[in-house]
Amino acid sequence: MAKNIFRKKSIEKIVEDTKAGLDDGHGVSLNKVLGVRDLTALGIAAIIGAGIFSTVGKACFDGGPGVIFLFMICAVACAFSALCYAEFASRIPMSGSAYTYSYAAFGEIIAWIIGWDLVMEYAVGNITVAISWSGNLTSFLHNIGLHIPEFLSTSFFEAKNGNTQYLEKIAGHDTVGAADFLDLHNTWINAPHIGSIPFILNLPALAITVFITYLVYIGIKESRQASNMMVLFKLLVVVAVIAIGFYYVNPANWVPFLPNKFAGVMKGVSAVFFAYIGFDAISTTAEECKNPQRDLPRGMFYSLIICTILYILIALVLTGMVNYSKLNTSDFLARAFNERGLNILGGIIALSAVVATTSVLLVFQIGQPRIWMSMSRDGLLPPRFSKLHPKFHTPSFATIITGLVVGIPSLFLDSALVTDLCSIGTLFAFVLVCGGILMLPRTEKHVGRFRVPYINSKYIVPIILIAAIVFTQIQFPDFFKNFFGMIDSSQPNLTKWEVMRERLPYFAFTILVLGITIAGFVKNYSLIPVLGLISCFYLMTELGTTNWLRFIIWLIIGLIVYFNYSNKHSKLGKEALQ
Repeated sequence: MAKNIFRKKSIEKIVEDTKAGLDDGHGVSLNKVLGVRDLTALGIAAIIGAGIFSTVGKACFDGGPGVIFLFMICAVACAFSALCYAEFASRIPMSGSAYTYSYAAFGEIIAWIIGWDLVMEYAVGNITVAISWSGNLTSFLHNIGLHIPEFLSTSFFEAKNGNTQYLEKIAGHDTVGAADFLDLHNTWINAPHIGSIPFILNLPALAITVFITYLVYIGIKESRQASNMMVLFKLLVVVAVIAIGFYYVNPANWVPFLPNKFAGVMKGVSAVFFAYIGFDAISTTAEECKNPQRDLPRGMFYSLIICTILYILIALVLTGMVNYSKLNTSDFLARAFNERGLNILGGIIALSAVVATTSVLLVFQIGQPRIWMSMSRDGLLPPRFSKLHPKFHTPSFATIITGLVVGIPSLFLDSALVTDLCSIGTLFAFVLVCGGILMLPRTEKHVGRFRVPYINSKYIVPIILIAAIVFTQIQFPDFFKNFFGMIDSSQPNLTKWEVMRERLPYFAFTILVLGITIAGFVKNYSLIPVLGLISCFYLMTELGTTNWLRFIIWLIIGLIVYFNYSNKHSKLGKEALQ
């Protein structure tokens, strides 16, 4: 049984299928129209989006100006992963992203898990983006004198949870904190009711999802053109924001640089990492690239480098223009300029936020159907998911299902929930991609193919580990005593069980680091994938036990689907029986 579920699809077979023009069985294949400029634009479209216009403000609020260190940490983790993605994309120039790569490296059951996990990254992540788009549109229309009723532009559970938070703050006599939830409280109590249930739906989120789904449905060429135009517009706005904003920076706002210390910086992991995800979506378009082995790695690196620089500059401008404590708002970027009297620029930023989140929706809506298409080709999903439209040459059924999976929940769900789920799902994908490179045999370098530079981790990783332990002991003398003694100095009232429950992800991280260090010493693992695996898993630990529990439940549901359908219909499994 174990051997069957870990059956691997060899790289040679994957490449042979691609060269043979694998289609949907009706002689229809994907259009090869994307070049390196288009791929870079798709990467930027995914990265410069919901993060820079919606989630980064909260990260700046938690970490202060020092949040730039978190951008750097996330960028390094993504860079390690991008190198591994690039090698896989060069070796396996086929749609499916981490799913296809895991099929070759680990086997079918792990490939299914990562495919199921990518639903969380793309489809679930786009629910957050759709909700963010609705908020940005509402803000922009408000600035020009138009108004959408709150009960038609707010997600049901967002209003419900906001009302609960408001009542709790009022009960605790925290009027300042309650003010942050006053609008949601008013929406909840003033909305029309159907019986005893408030009628609250986020219609703009559904509308933009329907429009983007239609655009993706009618063709990759049309999607590419729309993406390129939106990227050009928002890059011009971001550069203008940085250039103008630096004139209004008050260096006094950068003091203290780490107001909530390093722990405050790391509180923003979910928000900042959510801002970075998306460069991996480029790999889902491999079969629509003119030269995937050359252009996919370049598109990933170019987009990641450009966006990291812009994120760091934006964070410095924001925290320099206004005190970090004022940035915990949904329209923090526009508000920073409005406070300086630059209302016109604030309006342009609000419009750019609408465009930026539209482009993110576009890229993720492109990615998810192609992953489902790849899984369907292997028999792990019903055949309809791999059906290509005879005229538009797109995975039509999978695209429609993706639209429904994103559009309907965006009417109801709270974006905070799905942001965290999306981040942990993406990091898990990155961990498996980095681990997958370690599992593949090292090959001779081929002209036109990218390969992760090999540096032996045998001694380097143990030295880094020892240095980290020594540094931690010197800087934080009580850290290890408290950590293993189940003591939380910031919350002394917690029981040992409560502390242990919150630290379970960290214990898992400790075991992983020790295991990979020993294995690397024995097997001479490549350094970059090892560092990528460790850094991404560490970021996963910072997302909290609750999100880990939700993630595990999601994976268990996926395994139930696998053993009840996918394992029985696997084409690789059927071939083995012949």
